[in-house]
Amino acid sequence: MLDLDATIVELEPCPRPRTASAPLREIAFRANAWTPSEIERLVTLFRQDVSLDEIAEVIGRGRAGVADKVATLGLRRNSTRPWTDLEDDELRRRYGAEATATLALDFGRSCSAIYARAGCLELTEGNPPEWTEWEDAQLRAGYARSVPLLQLAALIGRPLSGLSGRAGLLGITHASHPPDWGQAEMARALDLATEGYRYSQIIAMMAAEGFPARTLSGFGQIIRKLGYGRGWGRAWTPDEDALLRHAYEAAASLTPLRARLGRTACSLRWRAEYLGLRGTHANRNGWRMGPDWTEAQEALLRERYGKMPNDALAAQLGRTKAAMFSRANLLGLVHGYIRPFSADETRALDLAFRHGIAIADLAAALDRKACSVSKYATNHGIRFGRRPLRTPTPTLGDILALDAPTERGGGACLIDHVIEQSPERPHADDQHDARDARRERRTRRIGRRRPLRHEARRQERRLNRRP
Repeated sequence: MLDLDATIVELEPCPRPRTASAPLREIAFRANAWTPSEIERLVTLFRQDVSLDEIAEVIGRGRAGVADKVATLGLRRNSTRPWTDLEDDELRRRYGAEATATLALDFGRSCSAIYARAGCLELTEGNPPEWTEWEDAQLRAGYARSVPLLQLAALIGRPLSGLSGRAGLLGITHASHPPDWGQAEMARALDLATEGYRYSQIIAMMAAEGFPARTLSGFGQIIRKLGYGRGWGRAWTPDEDALLRHAYEAAASLTPLRARLGRTACSLRWRAEYLGLRGTHANRNGWRMGPDWTEAQEALLRERYGKMPNDALAAQLGRTKAAMFSRANLLGLVHGYIRPFSADETRALDLAFRHGIAIADLAAALDRKACSVSKYATNHGIRFGRRPLRTPTPTLGDILALDAPTERGGGACLIDHVIEQSPERPHADDQHDARDARRERRTRRIGRRRPLRHEARRQERRLNRRP
C-alpha cells in the first residue's frame, strides 16, 4: 500500500515527454517563440508557487501565453495562493463543463483546491465530463502502485464510484484488490461506506442484494485496505479552510465535504475545533441537512404522537411525516392510533359494498386511506374486489342516500356482531356429585362382572381401614 505525500499532484506524467530519435531539423525563427531559458525560468517560478501574473511580468509575456505554456508543459502544483477575481470568473464559466483535472491543470492548482473553491462559490456540477488522458494515466498508475482509492479520488478529482466504474471499463484491477471480491462488489461497498452506513449495515444490505455474505472483521480489513477511512496526514490548505468556514457560516451540511475534500469526519471535526468553529454551526449536528429537533418539539411529539392524525401532527411540527416517524422511532414511541369508525361510516361501508362502489371511492368519501378501509372491511367479512371508479367521486352523503331495504329487511347492516353466550359453568359441588355418581356406576358395573372377587376385595379394604 502506497500512501501519497501531501505535495504529490501527479503519479504519471501525461503526455510523456518525447525523446528525439534523430537530430531535429531547423525550424523557421519566430519572434514570440519560447527560449529554453524562458521555459526553465517559468518552471522554476511555477514550482515556487508564484502567481501567473507575476510570472508573466518577470518573463515579459502575457498572462494568457504563460497559462497556455504551463498547460502545454503539463505542470501541476499544490498552490496556496489566494484566488483572484479573474480566476473566480473563469471557474464559474468552466466548472461542471470540463473535467476537474483539466481545470486544475489550467489553474495550476490541485483538484481538491478546485473543489474547495467551487464549494465556496456555491457552484454545482451537471453530468460528469468525459475522462481525460491524464486522468486515465493517473488511474492506471494508482491502481498499479496500490494507492488507496480515497487518496486517488482526491488526486484525480473524481468520486469513488467514478473510479471503480472507469477501472472496470479499462479492465484494470487494484494491486490490493482481494482475490475473491468482484469489481461490482468493491464499488458497491465503497459507495455505501461513503454514504455513512455502518459496516454491519453494509454487510446486511449487500447480502440482500445478492453479494456474498462477509464477516464484520474481514469486511473492515478489506475496505480499509482499499483505502477507505485512511487519514494520511495531508495538510489543510487555505481553500479547504475557507470552504469549511463557509459551510459553518451558511449552516450547510458537512457531509459533502468528506467526499469533496477526501477527509474523514474526525478530520473535519478536528479542523473545525482548530479554527474555533466548534459550536458556531446553526445545527447541533452539522452532518444533517434538516434543522435540529428542539426540546419543545420533542415534548410535543411525545405528547401527541399516536393521539392525532399524522398529517396534522407533522404540520404542527413543521416537518415531513418521514422526519417525524424517524424521530419517533429514535425516541422509542409507538403510534397505535386508528380513528374509530362511526355508525354512519359503518353504514356507508355496507351500502358501498351493496351498490358496487369501489374501495378507493369509499376511502375518499370517508377521508381515510384505502388500505385502512379495506382492512376494516376484510376483518368484518366484506371483500370488495375490483370495481370501476365513479365520476364524480361520491361523497359520504351520496353513499348514505343510497340506503334502501335489503334482503334481510329494514336496511339491516351486514356488519352485525352476534355474541353467543357460553353455557354457565357448573358449580363445584355439582361437579363432585357427578364424579361420585360416575364412580358408583363403575363400581356396580365391575361387581356385576366379577361379583365374588369384587366382594372379597371390598371386605379386605374394610379390614385394612380399621385401626
